[in-house]
Amino acid sequence: MKPLPNVLQSKTKIRFQDCDPFNHLNNGSYINYFMNHREDVLLKHYGLDIYEMAKTKGKSWVSSSNQIAYLKPAFLMENVIIESQLIKYSDNELNVEMRMYNEDKSHLKSIIWCGFVHFNLLAQKRETHNEDLMQLFDTVNNSTHANTFEERLLHLKQKLVKS
Repeated sequence: MKPLPNVLQSKTKIRFQDCDPFNHLNNGSYINYFMNHREDVLLKHYGLDIYEMAKTKGKSWVSSSNQIAYLKPAFLMENVIIESQLIKYSDNELNVEMRMYNEDKSHLKSIIWCGFVHFNLLAQKRETHNEDLMQLFDTVNNSTHANTFEERLLHLKQKLVKS
C-alpha cells in the first residue's frame, strides 16, 4: 500500500465574488479558500469525510483558533496552490498549517495556523479522538519544529529567498 502523504496540495482559481474592488482576494475569503482546500484533500487523500462523520457519528471538529499572515495579494482569476499539513495533535485537538502560493510556488501569499477541537455534536462537548484517528494523525503528522507562528513565518520567508 502507498504511504499517506503528510503535505497535501491542491490548485484553485481565485473567483470574482471573493475579491475586493482592487481585484485582490478579500482578507476574509482566505480562510474560506483554506478550509475548502482542507476539506477536499482530507477526503481525497485520507478518505476522511468530516461531514459524513458528523452526520453518522455526531462527531467532527470545530475551529478553535486561527492565526493568519497576508504576505502577497492573490488576484482575481489567478490560479493558486494551497498546501496543508497536520503540525501537532493531542487526544482532542488538531493544529494544521496551510500555505497559499502562486501557481509556480515562487511566492508565498498567505500562511495560516488553525486549531481544531474534536467535538461531540450530540453531547455538545469535547470528544477524545478514537484509536483509528490517532493512528492516522501519527502517520501523517508533519511538525514544523517552530515554536511560534512568527518563527515559522520567518523560516518560510528565508526559504523562499534562498530558492
